[in-house]
Amino acid sequence: MLPVSPERAPAARGPDDPVVAGHSGKRQLVRDRGSAPALFASSTALPDCKRPAKDYNRRSTMTVKERPAWELREPDADAVRAVAKKGGLSPIAAAVLVNRGHRADEALSGHIAPDLKALHDPALLPDMDKAVARITRALEAGETILVHGDYDVDGVTATALLVRFFRLLGADVHWHVPNRFSDGYAFGAHSVEKARQVGATLVISVDNGTSEVETIAELATLGIDTIVTDHHEPPLGELPAAVALVNPKVPKSDYPFRELCGAAVALKLAWGLAQHMSDGKETRADLRDFLVAAMGLVAVATVCDVVPLVEENRALACYGLKALANSPWPGLAALMKLAGVEPGRPPTAMDLGFGVGPRINACGRLKSAGTAVELFLEDDATRASERAAELDTLNQKRKDLQRELLPPIMEQAQAFGDECEHPLLVLAGQGWHQGVIGILASRVAEQFGRPALLIGLDGDRGRGSARSVPGFNLLEALRAGDHLWLRGGGHAQAAGCEIEAAQIDAFRETVNKKAREMLDGGRHAPQPLAIDNAIPLASMTPALMGELDRLEPWGQHNEAPCFLSSDARLAEPPRRVGDGSHLMLRVRSGETVFKAMAFGMGERADELSLGGDLELVYTPNWNTFRGRKNLELRVVDFR
Repeated sequence: MLPVSPERAPAARGPDDPVVAGHSGKRQLVRDRGSAPALFASSTALPDCKRPAKDYNRRSTMTVKERPAWELREPDADAVRAVAKKGGLSPIAAAVLVNRGHRADEALSGHIAPDLKALHDPALLPDMDKAVARITRALEAGETILVHGDYDVDGVTATALLVRFFRLLGADVHWHVPNRFSDGYAFGAHSVEKARQVGATLVISVDNGTSEVETIAELATLGIDTIVTDHHEPPLGELPAAVALVNPKVPKSDYPFRELCGAAVALKLAWGLAQHMSDGKETRADLRDFLVAAMGLVAVATVCDVVPLVEENRALACYGLKALANSPWPGLAALMKLAGVEPGRPPTAMDLGFGVGPRINACGRLKSAGTAVELFLEDDATRASERAAELDTLNQKRKDLQRELLPPIMEQAQAFGDECEHPLLVLAGQGWHQGVIGILASRVAEQFGRPALLIGLDGDRGRGSARSVPGFNLLEALRAGDHLWLRGGGHAQAAGCEIEAAQIDAFRETVNKKAREMLDGGRHAPQPLAIDNAIPLASMTPALMGELDRLEPWGQHNEAPCFLSSDARLAEPPRRVGDGSHLMLRVRSGETVFKAMAFGMGERADELSLGGDLELVYTPNWNTFRGRKNLELRVVDFR
């Protein structure tokens, strides 16, 4: 794996009238009160930097991105009524579904109420028969198996899943996840050495391996077979000569759903083996119980690896969240508790994405992801709590590192304030920690509205992580300078490279020249903020929230709903909380009062005044504490 380090009016309408008759899926820009229409709703680049136009001269030297225009979705009224009727939903909740492409068909029923029967047979995955046959032979002969994972959430959970499964079968199984700092990425010399060290004759990769031609060939020369289970896009050229390449995205695949995460592919392998061992009969009870519990690990990976939460992934996530409520595995239970999830309550996607995932990733970012694997393999509750606490400590250190590095990184970014000249920010510094520069690249890209590559230097060499902005192919721009880097790769929205310090200036110039060509002399335009519906604040009720709960979990391709209420007022002065970067508000309309959290908006406190008009864009969510649920708002934007 290459160094890609993985961590959104018009007068309000009533609750039963979210759409206006005659609208047919169009979108409408929401204007500021008394202002001209909002600009640039859907373009990917602003007008030519070199063209003299006073409207844009001021923007050409801005160092921080403009806030996006608000875009009110206007779904087809007939489609909303049909979905509301078929799904037993209010028009407000139905409009959320229509805005995400759903219609009143059979697929709608499967989305609202996912069924495990919708999961595809593991045998449909390419080379599943070969993988099952080779593993069966290894089990019968008592061979040593090495499960080879990766250091992100997906790789960690997939590793733990298969190791637990093989232990259940009584196999001689070992595991290995690379160390970010000493081993590098995915398969490499460390992989071969680990296989030799434990005496493995079969290596099974999870969440990696599809591109590892050389390492798998080297293992073969040592008499070690490799089974690849992966979900990443295959390379354009040669595929590895593995015994089996179980990946729904390889060219020969006929699997009905391409978007599984690595842990889901690992689950499919375990499921396929369980089917084979049952010889066409009912699956053994212990194996069936394992597969149900393992869905909890798959749910964590599905949410945190940001794969589309639709179709098969939605079913896996929904049932996995239920499994997490009462996981039989102490490590998962301990981590849920630390993330604020009360025992017996299924976590939400937000719990996993903001509470669980960062703690797992912190191990791979600062130490070794092996600590997280050990947590999920631990069967003693006391030791599991201790390991979970270690993850929590590492996550706090990760936050501290980010706070320490962010000011000098932002200061350096300010030096490249002319977006016309530097549409792609390339920043570098000695000692920037490899474990957090990917997260900070995302922060810089978000703050400045431009793609950002951050390079952490160690002497005369550096490793960089890059993050893009919507609509811009980051990898295409970076590849213009690939003759200057030592290695690199990624995809349109995230990439990474290794480069010598002496080449960074030339690399910056080369990739920015390419970026200017790609933008045709223009600038990156902020994507409009898509709003599902304009509703009175009083329409946001527990009953409506209950309907929206049926549409959880939220994630990619099933984004959390976003509402606009133009009748809000501050009930008390705003409070800056945390380190001062967040705002806590109490907003009201008539007798309706909500607590509202505006994360990352602390510096905007002066824009708010008691009694003044307030248009609020927000996502609703439950805050559960000691068994009590309160409906709160997460502020997306305001004015």
